Amino acid sequence: MPANRHRATVVTIDQLPAAPPREFVLSQADFQTLTRLAYEHAGISLSEGKQNLIYSRLARRLRALGLESFRHYCNYLAATPGEVENFINAISTNHTKFFREAHHFEHFRTHVAVPFARAAARKAGGRLRVWSAGCSSGEEPYTIAMILKSEVENIGGNDVRVLATDIDTDVLAKAANAQFSAGAIDEVPKPYRGFFTGSADVGANGKLVIDNEVQTLIAFRRLNLLGPWPFHGLFDAIFCRNVMIYFDAPTKAALIDRFIQQIKAGGWLYVGHSESLIGTHSGLQLVGRTIYRRET
Repeated sequence: MPANRHRATVVTIDQLPAAPPREFVLSQADFQTLTRLAYEHAGISLSEGKQNLIYSRLARRLRALGLESFRHYCNYLAATPGEVENFINAISTNHTKFFREAHHFEHFRTHVAVPFARAAARKAGGRLRVWSAGCSSGEEPYTIAMILKSEVENIGGNDVRVLATDIDTDVLAKAANAQFSAGAIDEVPKPYRGFFTGSADVGANGKLVIDNEVQTLIAFRRLNLLGPWPFHGLFDAIFCRNVMIYFDAPTKAALIDRFIQQIKAGGWLYVGHSESLIGTHSGLQLVGRTIYRRET
């Protein structure tokens, strides 16, 4: 048998097929313009390695507008202020689920919901405020509201509200619709599944709807975290999870200081599992895994 019978075929780089040409031209100058706008308008910091992300997220927008290149899109953004909202919607990353990072919600249940329920049982008319900052498609604020509805027996006799904000108007509309796919409840603990009605047949593409009494606890609003915060009063708890990973260190530090000023003494701040606070933030104490308390 010849010794070279199973010799591998060698393919040089020159012989490799060329990558298919892109539909739109994205120059370095265009990329830098778009990353600058993302930072200026939403605090989103995009590295050089995010060119493919920018292309894939915005190519659909270029098609919808009938534009031929990203240079044309940059010019369109400059001439059409209303397009900035569509631009931010397109590049925002929205990934969430019910009871994501479950230890946060168990802590919220035992340290916020249960103590409030005990106080409400003694005297109605209590006030509780929770902010879901960067709420995406709504799973987080609905989880918060389900826990409150489960623990506070006379919730209607108290002033309980969940503020849910996001910069992306598309996901806010989806969140306010309160409809989710049947598979969305796969990781929802059984005691809370009663808050969903509708078909749970995944094979039939069933839709589940959040209980109306849970919905009424939540106010969905568009808010840019880097802009003004047009609300008054302090929060008992703020959830801002997996949002700050898109901000640079100075932006993140400034945002944390603003959160501290919006949390009541003894209140709580929950951040994402991959996020860590940079520097010293007066009045904030780490008490658990990505759980902070506003000191009295």
